[in-house]
Amino acid sequence: MAEYLTKSAARNIFYGGSIFFLVAFTVLTIHSHFYMVNTATDESTLTESVARGKHVWERHSCINCHSLLGEGAYFAPELGNVWVRYGGKQSPEGARLGLKAWMRAQPTRIEGRRQMPQFNLSEQELDDLIDFLEWTSRINTLGWPPNVSG
Repeated sequence: MAEYLTKSAARNIFYGGSIFFLVAFTVLTIHSHFYMVNTATDESTLTESVARGKHVWERHSCINCHSLLGEGAYFAPELGNVWVRYGGKQSPEGARLGLKAWMRAQPTRIEGRRQMPQFNLSEQELDDLIDFLEWTSRINTLGWPPNVSG
């Protein structure tokens, strides 16, 4: 056995390792894609209003302050479970009214608190955005965020 690494052995380790990790990356990517599409996402309730709500979310760059399922900024609360925090599982209509009232009351101008800007969303935009947040709350996030307060 050679006491040092030969040039051909180094080349074989490089190519073999590269192929191994390329195959592992491809398999894990395919697995993640099929898991998200078939298991984690509630595709049966994906409606036009949910899609419009996502456009409201994107148009007003909500992700610049909030996080959604762990992605985004951490200036404001996580919104992946805001539907649950507002009691949407027990009282969907109460949660909807509460979220609308909260968004309409912004900014609160309470000193020392972070302020959300007023976007002057229409009733339709509010409903669509809330539908999007409700739909998001049903995604299986494998326990993220770790507590209901986000």
